[in-house]
Amino acid sequence: MASANGGAACRQRSMGEDEARRLALLHVPGRGPVHLLRIGSGLASETYRVDRDGRSYSLRVADPAARASGFDAHWEHAVRELAGGAGVGPPVVRSDPAAGILVSRWVQGRVWEIGSATQPARIEAITALLRAIHALAPPQPSRALSPAQWIAHYERMIGDAPPIVAAEPAALRGAAGHRLERLADFGAVAPALCHSDLHALNIVETESGLVALDWEYAHVADPYWDPVGWSCTNDFSAPQRLNLLHRYLGRTPTAEEWARFGVLAWLYDYVCLLWAEVYLREGAGAADGAARSRAQQIASRLLN
Repeated sequence: MASANGGAACRQRSMGEDEARRLALLHVPGRGPVHLLRIGSGLASETYRVDRDGRSYSLRVADPAARASGFDAHWEHAVRELAGGAGVGPPVVRSDPAAGILVSRWVQGRVWEIGSATQPARIEAITALLRAIHALAPPQPSRALSPAQWIAHYERMIGDAPPIVAAEPAALRGAAGHRLERLADFGAVAPALCHSDLHALNIVETESGLVALDWEYAHVADPYWDPVGWSCTNDFSAPQRLNLLHRYLGRTPTAEEWARFGVLAWLYDYVCLLWAEVYLREGAGAADGAARSRAQQIASRLLN
């Protein structure tokens, strides 16, 4: 639920234009005036496009409450600098994790149309990007998170509040527990740095290749988490998922690998549903209808 160059769908909460302008003048390189365009906000941050002295930047300002909800600004900024240096993320030009300020170059390119992700050329491009991300050595100490930890994290944020979207929360919790047990049966796999929030609006096609935006959920995990997430956010069918995994691996997956992919896909959807429950409680504003509709679609898929 993000827009190009790093902004999630807008919510009602905003720091205000005067404060955003003050921060832009202070942190964005240059000496001239700034032109601001609010891109959006999510659970953890607010993002602006800033034009100054003929150059364009993305200014991301972390929500102070995000630190209490489990976001690690120092890890995130280190990952963004790593990704920018490797050419798989926007180049970082200023980073102040203590203040929650991050300025990156605005990435010029084309955002993929919704529904185009299954095209063969795009399958090849996205799997190449995933392999490049997963080959990066994560900053240390690494932020390792399992599906069980993501679930527990969002369940703590939801607490005892009644569900907004999920019609059968008890059934979903039971199904999640069953799949976590199945995942454990597969045994440990070599972890990798994962982006963890890949969807069409977080990918920009540039002249030199694909660039991934919005790294705030990046963590170290089962490397399948990223192709699984791409398949879920783009509503791939089972044959399309199998083809994606085949292209990612560069070979035909084994039966166990395919089964693990399927279990992780269900868990990824469930984590997204819990995220939506939290997001909608935060006051999604103009995005409320779209976020609710998407969450309802995911809930229906999980129960089928």
